Order: sequence, then structure tokens, then C-alpha cells
Amino acid sequence: MDRNRRHVAGAVLIIALESCGGYAGTAQPVPGKQEKQLMTQSKFYCNTKALNPTERARHKLLTDKLVAQGARIVETEKGYEFQYSPSTVSLAELAEWVAAESKCCPFFGFHIDLENEGTLLCLRLTGEKGVKEFVRAEFHVSATL
Repeated sequence: MDRNRRHVAGAVLIIALESCGGYAGTAQPVPGKQEKQLMTQSKFYCNTKALNPTERARHKLLTDKLVAQGARIVETEKGYEFQYSPSTVSLAELAEWVAAESKCCPFFGFHIDLENEGTLLCLRLTGEKGVKEFVRAEFHVSATL
């Protein structure tokens, strides 16, 4: 896999993890009236309190594994697809990661596919209009992979 793409995949997953435990991006909700105002400005925001400390620790372990294994990133019509080898990332691990991440970022559509006679494990992140721009801006994914 291209070293640059592996770096980008790692950055996407690290930032996704950070979004659950103290997201520092422009769409971070803040308490009180400002939170309501921010949510009306952007439909893409992360719930920083979605995971308890135990869940967050497990999610971090899974994220670290996904980052370490690298991924090929493919832009799709409605988002991005991250491709893994099932010999290094199990379907169960990816499903567990998605279950936790969906609590933090409920605006994503998560799609897991096992393809090519079981030799390719794919995670697609999709969403409403603007989700690709959100991924590119907040997760530092190049528009031209």
C-alpha cells in the first residue's frame, strides 16, 4: 500500500477516536446555549460524552489496531471506504469499532462488507450531503486520493 495513503488512513481513524473523547475540531459541541446554536449551524458534530471511560479505552485499542494495519482509502459517491485484510482486522473487531463510533458520530452511515471471497474487509462511512467535505476537512483526507 502507498505510504501516503496509509498515513491518511491512520489520521482519519485517530481523529475519529478523538471525536469520541475530546474532539478539538470546529464542530465540537459546547455546553448550554452555544451547543444549541452550534448544532443548528452544522448537522455534523460529535457527541463527546457518548462513551464511558471503559468503552473509550476499548475503542482506543481498536482504533490503534485499525491505524496500525493501515487501510486503502477509496472515495465513493456518498463518502469514503476503508479497505482492510481480514487476516489482520477481524470482522468482529470492525463491527465493535463501528458500534462504538456510531454513538459518537451518529450522522455517519456505517457499512461493513466482506468481499472478494472473504479476502477484503471494507468499512464505508457515508452520510447526507456535506459528509464528504466534513471527512476531508476534519479528518484531513485528500480530495484526490
